[in-house]
Order: sequence, then C-alpha cells, then structure tokens
Amino acid sequence: MKRPTTAGRIDGTSPLRADVGDRNVVGRSDVELLGRVALGDQQAFAALYDRHCRNVYGLVLGVVRDRAHAEEVTQEVFVQAWRTAARYDPARGTPGTWLRTLAHRRAVDRVRSEQAARDRDRRASAVNGTVVPVDPVADDVELLSEYAAVRSALAALTDLQREAVTLAYFGGHTYRRVAELLGVPTPTAKSRIRDGLVRLRDALETSSTALA
Repeated sequence: MKRPTTAGRIDGTSPLRADVGDRNVVGRSDVELLGRVALGDQQAFAALYDRHCRNVYGLVLGVVRDRAHAEEVTQEVFVQAWRTAARYDPARGTPGTWLRTLAHRRAVDRVRSEQAARDRDRRASAVNGTVVPVDPVADDVELLSEYAAVRSALAALTDLQREAVTLAYFGGHTYRRVAELLGVPTPTAKSRIRDGLVRLRDALETSSTALA
C-alpha cells in the first residue's frame, strides 16, 4: 500500500497553507501532529500517516476481508482525517482511537455498499434466470452490522472498551494482535475485551427483554 507523500496529492481540494510554521515534526505527539494537520501541514500529515496506516489498514482488512477494498478504504480514512482534523476532540480519545473509529465506520459502510451491489445483482439475475455467486463471509459481516441492537449496545461501551471489542469482534484479531494495534500490554487488551463483552452482553439482554 503506497503512502501519499503529501496531503495535497490525495486531496486536491485542500490547499496547503503557507503559515503553518516550523516543519520539524520529529518527536511530536499525535495530538500535536493532528493539530498541525488541521492547519494544512502536509509533513505532519505524512508523519501521522506513517505512524497509523498499518493499524488502520489491519482494522479495515479485518472488516472488509479484501485487500484491494482495504487499501481504498484506508486511503479514504486518511483523506477524511486530513479534511476533518480540526474537529478532533482530545477529550474523546487519542488520535489513534479517532482514526480507528473513522476506519471502522468506513469499513462497515464499504461492506454495506458491496452487499447492496450484490443484492441488486441477485435481483437482476433472478429476472434474467442467471446465478450470482454468494460471498458468505461478507454476508455475515453485513448481517451483524445491520442489527440495531448490536450497534446500540456497542454505543453503551466506553471508548476504550468499544475500540478493543471492535478489533476482536469485527476484525477477528487475537488478544496479542489487539494489544499491538492499541499499543497496550496484552493483559490490558484482554481486560478491555472481557469487560466490554460483559457490558455488551448485558446491554443485549436488556434490549431483548424490552422487546419481549
């Protein structure tokens, strides 16, 4: 997957500002880099991309299950980050958490879009008397993502729990891989996933009881 060398190359609608100041980004924190990105600093954007592109790509690939789609979605995530960096709120999580949230949303959107296209092809094939192959993995992911109860339950988790559960639940990653993606010790990742799943189960049970 190629890294865009400058933000301008992937977002021609966002011209670089000339008053962004010092270009030295070595040693800058993610928050500082994102603040510079909000001002149009391409070098800060490139540094942020280099730090997080592999984790974002890994998360996206775990959801879409297709390398070509994963590469496209990853690029879309960073284009969105470039355009909306000024909206980042440190109180709601780290820049890495913010990027992974964007990645998860876009990955699920891509799965839904692909599923909708397959559904249209199947309806057309039914009319024409032809058969369109079924992709059971993508179908399962789409089915899960459509459950309003699951989405509502995930929203009830803390940001840290939701991030860990999303990587394990949608991404299918091991405890160790989740820990690597989050940059935390494996026991911490296990704890977040365990606590998140407990809260998720309780929320789903509550939702099921309310609908009964």
